[in-house]
Amino acid sequence: MNRAVALRIAACGLMGLGAALLIAALLLSTYTKGKIAKIPLDIDATLVSDGTGTSFDPASLVGEKFVVNENVPLVLQKEISVEAPSNADVVTLQVGDTLRRTDKQQDNGLLLALVDTVTLDRKTALAVSSDTNPGGSVQKPRSIDDEAPPTNVALPHDGLSYRFPFDTEKKTYPFFDPIAQKAYDANYEGEEDVNGLTTYRFTQNVGYDDDGKLTDPIPYASLYDNDEDSQVTARAELWGVPAEDPAEPVTMDRYYAAQRTFWVDPVSGTIVKSKDHGFHYYARDALKPEVTFADFTLTSNEETVESQVAAARDEGDTVGLWGRILPITFTALGLVGLVGGVLLGSFTLRAESALIDPGLDEADHGFFGRRPTDTGPMPAAEAQTEKLPTQRPSDLPPDRPV
Repeated sequence: MNRAVALRIAACGLMGLGAALLIAALLLSTYTKGKIAKIPLDIDATLVSDGTGTSFDPASLVGEKFVVNENVPLVLQKEISVEAPSNADVVTLQVGDTLRRTDKQQDNGLLLALVDTVTLDRKTALAVSSDTNPGGSVQKPRSIDDEAPPTNVALPHDGLSYRFPFDTEKKTYPFFDPIAQKAYDANYEGEEDVNGLTTYRFTQNVGYDDDGKLTDPIPYASLYDNDEDSQVTARAELWGVPAEDPAEPVTMDRYYAAQRTFWVDPVSGTIVKSKDHGFHYYARDALKPEVTFADFTLTSNEETVESQVAAARDEGDTVGLWGRILPITFTALGLVGLVGGVLLGSFTLRAESALIDPGLDEADHGFFGRRPTDTGPMPAAEAQTEKLPTQRPSDLPPDRPV
């Protein structure tokens, strides 16, 4: 194999490699990214928010009067895990929520408990439903000593739950509230840095208006068969309300309202930080709270923020590698391969032509791009010719005139 053939094969190889890299870049940026940008199936997180608030004292249920304490330490904890059904298309999250007073022990400090289960589309983070799966459920309350299997009550979810979609946009999303059992708008408010990560800030109002005024509180949906925690009848003296007869029974309904702020990683949709203002109260008129059950504002603690930022970066790095870094790299290498192959092929063709017609290698052919500068006569015109000797007059015959 001569050198020209080898160069021609190398040129074809470079162009083929370049084309393959460009195709790979296109696939990575479209098909492969769609396969990678999904909610993970190995989520196992504990999210903790803490702060202070006003809280009902559960121990006062057996006292002479219901007691409400102010400025008590509170902790809101979410345990998130993955359950069945979870596969390539959907993921089912089970979330255990508890709100506790940390100045009380065991049941005396437990204010709220909820186990929420929801099945999400792994790409859009929207709740999905089927004939066998209504899109979600909540677990009926049990005491700590209850050893019977938990009983779930179907609760169809809609909108987002616990996450935002990959490539979160600056717009309004419906976000499900399991206590209100309904989705409410989460509105984009702006960008904000959280531990070095650029996040989108969203706010949600449940029962409040944008100015923080109580306008449309939600009747509390009890999970007990007898609705014992959504409507309570007790003596007036227990409620602490004025009445002619302290023993007069007074019935109050429980209401709920909330305001939330989410800080969301726009690449992965992970909520890296949250702030919850919850208000649970009893009243005879929905817009006139009388007895507070819990009124709190809690924010994700630093450990939770750090772990969520790390999880968001890991997911974002994976998506960025397959969806941005590798496609850009492959595109650049592909273009280099194509251009290099074309240049090498052009050089090879010129080299082969020069071997077939040696004149192509002369300066006046311009093979190397140079133009002839000598415009004098052809070399043949400069060849020396033999001159005949001139005869002198003495050499001529005497009878011939000069």
